Order: sequence, then C-alpha cells, then structure tokens
Amino acid sequence: MILSLAAVAEVSPWDVALCVTGTLISCENALVIAVLFYTPTLRAPMFILIGSLAVADLLAGLGLILNFVFTYLVDSSVEFVTLLSVALLISAFSASVLNILAITVDRYLSLYNALTYHTERTVTYTYVMVIFIWVLCLTLGLLPALGWNCLRDDSACSICRPVTKINAVALAVTFLLVFALMMQLYLQICKIAFRHAQQIAVQHQFVAISTTKGVSTLSAILCAFGACWLPFAMYSIVADSTYPVIYTYATVLPATCCSVINPIIYAFRNPDIQKSLWMACCGCVPSNLSLRPRTSSDV
Repeated sequence: MILSLAAVAEVSPWDVALCVTGTLISCENALVIAVLFYTPTLRAPMFILIGSLAVADLLAGLGLILNFVFTYLVDSSVEFVTLLSVALLISAFSASVLNILAITVDRYLSLYNALTYHTERTVTYTYVMVIFIWVLCLTLGLLPALGWNCLRDDSACSICRPVTKINAVALAVTFLLVFALMMQLYLQICKIAFRHAQQIAVQHQFVAISTTKGVSTLSAILCAFGACWLPFAMYSIVADSTYPVIYTYATVLPATCCSVINPIIYAFRNPDIQKSLWMACCGCVPSNLSLRPRTSSDV
C-alpha cells in the first residue's frame, strides 16, 4: 500500500520523531549485540544482562518502527495488527526496565557479597533470571491479545489504545515500584562503597575521588532513568483516552529515549566492549584505554 500525497500530509511529526528514535535505538543496540555475540571473552553474567537489555531495546526500537508502518502503511483497523504492535512494545519496554533492575541487583550483589559473588553468580543462574524476565514480559505483552483490551469499549481505554486503563495503571505502578527498588539498591551501593573507602586508609585520597565519581555516575543513571520514565508512568495513572493525544506523545517520547541512553550507560562505557569496538573498527586498541577488566560493581 503506497501513501498518497494527502496521507503524507497527515503524518504526525510526533510519529515521525518516534520512528526516528526507534531507528536510532535499533542501530545502537544492534551494534551492542553484534559486539557481544562475536567476542567470546564477553560471556560473564554481567555481559549476559547487558546483552539481554540490548535485545529488549532493539525490539523496542523495531516496535516503534513497525508501529509507524502499521499506522500509515497498513490498515490499522485490523485488530491483529493493533494487538501485534502493542504486544511487541509492551514486552520490549517491560523487558528493558526489568533488565535494568537486574543489572542494578547484579551490581549490588557484587559489592555486598564480594567474596562469594563469582561462585554464586554463575552463568546458568543468570540465564535462568533472564529467561524469567522474558517470560514475564511476554506474558504482559500478550494480555491485550488474550482479551484484556478496549477494542470493544473505547471508554475503558488508557492513553495508549487498545491497552485498558486498568492494565496501564498496573504497569505504571509496577514501574514506580521498580524505580523505588532501584533507588534503594543504589543507595546501599553508595553506602558500601563509602565504607570500603574508609577501610582502605593507605589509598584514602584515591578511593575518595573514585567513590565520589562513582556516586555521581549512579546519580546520573537514576536521574536519566527517572526523567525518561516517570512522566509517562505518572500520566498513565491519572489520564485516559479522553485526554489530548499531544500529552501522550509528550510523555511517550522521553520514555523511548531511555532506550537510546541505555547502550551508552551500560555498554559503550565498559572498557571490554570499548576494546572490542576498537578492534572491530580499527584493528587496534588506544594506549589510553584502561586494561583493567571491569567488574559488575563498576559503574
């Protein structure tokens, strides 16, 4: 089906922005997945979680692109198309949020149980956790297709049709709980890091500087995550389908930008991934790149 000139004129700039964001998300996370897949040394639990997050964000980006295609190039009145699009988006973004939580838990455990972390935190254990996350998120995504939708009753719709208001509120409240748990875990990480800094008197100045930098990084991570998702979560709770669609777009777009930021925070800052990227692109590694392997507790 080819768009007519009249149809092209009616394309929403918000939908175009979401499609462009989806394309950027897809490209970034496809690069992360390729690096992890073709680098045999990147198989530790930390990298499995980063890979799972990249897959979730990649699917989210593809979902945004497909949503644009379904809206303007396919007959969106077909229920299957609508349900497929919303299932992909809910599953992908839910998996993205839960994988970020899993990475946070992994960082906390690597500090809290530093002596036993590498024996308890096996690859098998990490795969089981990742599988659980994906099964849960796929189930959430399939709920509208299984009948929990508002295709027959527009008055029950949330700000994102065909998701019901009850479903949207449940997802938003779950996100708020996840965000609160992340804040608590990062607070505990900061406390442990400061305690370690105080115990190492010989390296006190170095560790103090390093710890301060780490706390600043943690603050930036939480602020970015909250700034992206909190407006959409709060708006989903208070609003419904009768509210102006412009408000929905204005809160959805920042939420999708979290998937743009994730590869930068969790993948491209990692020295091991940086080395793999340099080797793939240039065939060499810069001398100023740290050779120290990064652990899960690094931020």
